[in-house]
Amino acid sequence: MVPRDEVVLATKAGISASRGGRQYNTSRGHLLTTLDASLRRLGVDHVDLWQVHIWSDEAPLEETLSALDTAVASGRASYVGVSNYTGWQTAQAATWQRAVPGRAVLASTQVEYSLLNRAVELEVLPAAEAMGLGVLPWSPLGRGVLTGKYRSGTPSDSRAASSHFANFVGPYLGDRSSQVVEAVARAADGLGWTPLEVALAWVRDRPGVTAPIVGARTATQLKGALGVEELSLPPEIVDALDDVSGD
Repeated sequence: MVPRDEVVLATKAGISASRGGRQYNTSRGHLLTTLDASLRRLGVDHVDLWQVHIWSDEAPLEETLSALDTAVASGRASYVGVSNYTGWQTAQAATWQRAVPGRAVLASTQVEYSLLNRAVELEVLPAAEAMGLGVLPWSPLGRGVLTGKYRSGTPSDSRAASSHFANFVGPYLGDRSSQVVEAVARAADGLGWTPLEVALAWVRDRPGVTAPIVGARTATQLKGALGVEELSLPPEIVDALDDVSGD
């Protein structure tokens, strides 16, 4: 077992699953109730990072952000952040939290970022840099596509073969994505790495990135991802990948 003080626990609130699909609720009451439920499930008295999962127009921004203030003031969260906010939403939320002493200053933003989705480079990353937020990329492997598992078809045990996740993976299985995947595979062959290592190292070392979020399902997958810690891509490989994946 790992001591609690050696583990960084992070969780999010604002999206919940229901029989009718996903429900979005960023009201103060719902967020804090969800946080308390997470603490009970985890068996801890606080998390290190608590994040609002998504922007919602259904609740006033100041109400949503006041839940973060309460979480920090009550000791249920050490730091707070946002997730899936656009550039202007990130800047507005971060500015609001800095406007009055005593509010919980945002520490991070969690966004999708990979060689197959670089949209955050236009506005979100500059906003995060300007406001001093760390960036936590989710799906750094392009929803699994950058591992190369779909190069010759759709494996029966893959997410793309699942009715639940097919629409999630499908947008990254087109011709443009295939060109990026092939470039990653060629780089991996030349370096003696796996495609996973190439794709993960690329996003890990992007300006502003604090740490990519790895969605490993097995111990083997986790071990493969953790091995990237000792690897660094040569500059010429980075340039080539930037070129092939850029718009």
